[in-house]
Amino acid sequence: MSQKSVRLTTAQAIIRYLENQFIDIDGQQLRVCGGGFGIFGHGNVTCLGEALYGAQDKLPLYRGQNEQGMGFAAAGYAKQWLRQRFMFCTASAGPGTANLLTSAALAHANRLPVLMLCGDAFATRLPDPVLQQLEHFGDPTLGVNDAFKAVSRYWDRITHPAQIIQSLPAALATMLDPADCGPAFIGLPQDVQGWAYDYPAELFEPKVHRIRRISPDAAEIADAAAALKGAKRPMIIAGGGVQYSRAVKELTAFANAHHIPVVETIAGRANLLATDVLNIGPIGVTGSNSANTIAEEADVILSVGCRLQDFTTGSWTAFAKDAQIIGLNAARHDAGKHRSLPVVGDAKLGLQALDKAIAGYAAPASWMDKARQERARWDAYVAENVAVGNRPNSYAQAIGVVNELCDPRDRVVAAAGGLPAEVTANWRTLDIGTVDVEFGFSCMGYEIAGAWGARIAQAEREPDQDTIVFCGDGSYLLMNSDIYSSVLTGKKLIILVLDNGGFAVINKLQNNTGNESFNNLIADTPTATTPFAVDFQAHAAAMGANAETVANPTELGEAFKRAKAADTTSVIVMQVDPYEGWTAEGHAWWEVGTPHVTESDKVREAHVDWEAGRDKQRRGV
Repeated sequence: MSQKSVRLTTAQAIIRYLENQFIDIDGQQLRVCGGGFGIFGHGNVTCLGEALYGAQDKLPLYRGQNEQGMGFAAAGYAKQWLRQRFMFCTASAGPGTANLLTSAALAHANRLPVLMLCGDAFATRLPDPVLQQLEHFGDPTLGVNDAFKAVSRYWDRITHPAQIIQSLPAALATMLDPADCGPAFIGLPQDVQGWAYDYPAELFEPKVHRIRRISPDAAEIADAAAALKGAKRPMIIAGGGVQYSRAVKELTAFANAHHIPVVETIAGRANLLATDVLNIGPIGVTGSNSANTIAEEADVILSVGCRLQDFTTGSWTAFAKDAQIIGLNAARHDAGKHRSLPVVGDAKLGLQALDKAIAGYAAPASWMDKARQERARWDAYVAENVAVGNRPNSYAQAIGVVNELCDPRDRVVAAAGGLPAEVTANWRTLDIGTVDVEFGFSCMGYEIAGAWGARIAQAEREPDQDTIVFCGDGSYLLMNSDIYSSVLTGKKLIILVLDNGGFAVINKLQNNTGNESFNNLIADTPTATTPFAVDFQAHAAAMGANAETVANPTELGEAFKRAKAADTTSVIVMQVDPYEGWTAEGHAWWEVGTPHVTESDKVREAHVDWEAGRDKQRRGV
C-alpha cells in the first residue's frame, strides 16, 4: 500500500505542522502554538508569508515594530501560559534576524519556549553574495544565524524540504521539555522555503502533547529525606519552577505539614500570597531582611525549581557555609549546584515523594515563630517604605499605590533597572502567579513588549484582568514601540513610566563603589550639551495611548483608577527622585568587580569595604 503524501512548499509544511500541534491543559486541548509575531522582509515574505496568509484563523500573526520586541512579547506570552504554549517569531534574513538575538538570550536564560523562524541566505549560493549576507571568506556556511547557536536550546538550518520531518518535532520536544526548555531556532534559506516536496500526510495529523513529569529517583529522595529529618532550622526556596510545574498547592501543603518557612526567588514571586503565614519574603540581593535573616541561619535548604543565580544566593554569601542544600529540579544542571543533594525530577512529584518520606517530621516551633516574627518586622518596614508623603516621590510609593488599587488577578510586569528590586521587595502578592519580574537576563526593554505578549495570553484566559507595567525612563527610551502594538491590536496595558532622569540604579551602584556620577543620569552625561526632559506623555499619546503626567503618588492613584476604567492602553508618567527613596533594607552582598588599584581614596575605601563581604562566600562549584 502506497503512503499518502501531500505536496507542499517547505514554508507551507512548517505552518501546516504547527496548525496541527495541540496540548492538553487541564483536560482542554489548545493549539500549543498560539500564533506568531512577524516583520516581513525579502527573506521571509514571499514564501513563509504566503503560507501564513492562509493560516490566519488558526495561527494569528501579530505585526511587530521591532524584532527584539517581538521576541520579548513571545517570552511574556510563554510565561503567562506557564511554558505550556509558545509563539513563533519570524524575521527576514540579515538585520531583522540579528535583532532577535537579545530576546533569544532572554528566553534561553529564563528557560522559555520561543520558536524563531528566520530567513537565511540561498542554499544553492547561485546569487551569492545577496542583500544583507555576511561573507566569511574561509567558511561560506557561516552567517548571522550561526550566532543563535549560543542562545538557543535547539538550532537547525533547513537545506532540504525533507529535513523538517525531523527538525520540527525535535524543536517542539525541546520547547516542551521541563529540563531542556528554551528557544528553538530554525534557519530558512530563501530558496528552500519555496521548494516543494511530497510530505507524508501523517506528518500533519493532529497530535496532542503533554508536559512530561519525571518522577525523582528513590535513592535521591531517601538522601534528601535523611537530610531534612535531621534539620533543626530548615528552609524552602521557592523558584519559578514551582509555578511551571503547577506545584503551588503541593509546596504549600508540604511546608504546612512540616512547619518549614518558605522564601521566594525573583522568578518565584507570587508562589505564595503575601498574607500566607508560610511566606517569609523574597530572598537575596533584592530581597528582604526576613528571608535573608533565616537564610543565614538555616541548616538545611530545600531549593525547589530554582536556578540559584547570584541575586538569589547573594553571590553565595546568603547561606551558612555548612548549610546543606537539596536541589529539587527537573533540570540535572540546576539540581546539583553548589554541592547540593540533587533530586532530579518534577517539582510536584518530588514534593509529594518527599512528603511521604519525611512523614511525621516537623521543624521546631521556635524556628517557625522566629521566621514569622522576622516577616512581621519586614512587613512593617514595607508599610513605611511605600507610605505616601513621608519623602520625595519614589518607586516604592508608586508600587504601594498600585498594589492598593489593582485587582488581585491583575498581572504586574517589570524588568531591568531599579524597578525589579523595588517590586520584588515591596510588592505584596494578592494572587498566585500574578508577578513577572524579568531578572533572568535582566533585560531592559522587556517591560512593555513582554507585557504586550503577556496581555495577548491573558486575553485568552482572563480577558477582564489588566496587565500593569512598571517601566523606568531608561527602558522606555530603549524600547517603547509596543505601546503602538498594544493600541493597534486592542490589547490594553497600563504603563507607569517612573522618570528618574537616566539610569539611576546604576548611578547608585557607581556611587556605592566610590565612583563619581558619570554617564548614567542625564545631568551627569558629559557629552550632553543640551540636557532636557523627554515629554513621555506626548510621546505615548502620539502612539494612540491615553497619557497623562502626575505630580505625586496621590495623583498617580487617581490616574490609575482612570486607566483601570479605560478600554485602551494608558500611560501614566511620574518623576521620582534618583537619589532618595530607594529601599534601603533587605539587601544581601553582591559580587561586582571593583578596582584593585586606583588613585581615588573613595574608590579604594569602597573596594576594601566591598571585598569584606567575601568572607561569608561559600566555595564550591
